[in-house]
Amino acid sequence: MAGNRTFSMIKPDAVAEGNIGAILKMMEEAGFRIVAMKKTQLSKATAGKFYEVHKERPFYNDLTDYMSSGPIVALILEKDNAVADFRKLIGATNPADAEEGTIRKLYAKSIEANAVHGSDADETAQQEGSFFFAETERS
Repeated sequence: MAGNRTFSMIKPDAVAEGNIGAILKMMEEAGFRIVAMKKTQLSKATAGKFYEVHKERPFYNDLTDYMSSGPIVALILEKDNAVADFRKLIGATNPADAEEGTIRKLYAKSIEANAVHGSDADETAQQEGSFFFAETERS
């Protein structure tokens, strides 16, 4: 039986550093099944649309610059308790606060260049997955 799903992105810093494989391995070893995956390059406009919820925040412009600075890998992951378990696996937004053994502790460089994105709720995961993947790619 299928579990529930979450959305993740391997961010430009982790892609540039050659950490895609290591991060995917951590995801799979933690019991996540990769339902959909694509490597793509976001334009500043597309990054802006994805992060529209943050458009009034002071970091929005820097965030969209960063997220459009290089390729990303978008993923839909499946596992029981996917959203909560994935947030535990990736660790705190600030890698300095992330627990040992988490993706961000191992691969993030800063609060902004923090290697990976993970949805914060089931509803957000659905919206974010739909942003990157057509229905036929998510089944």
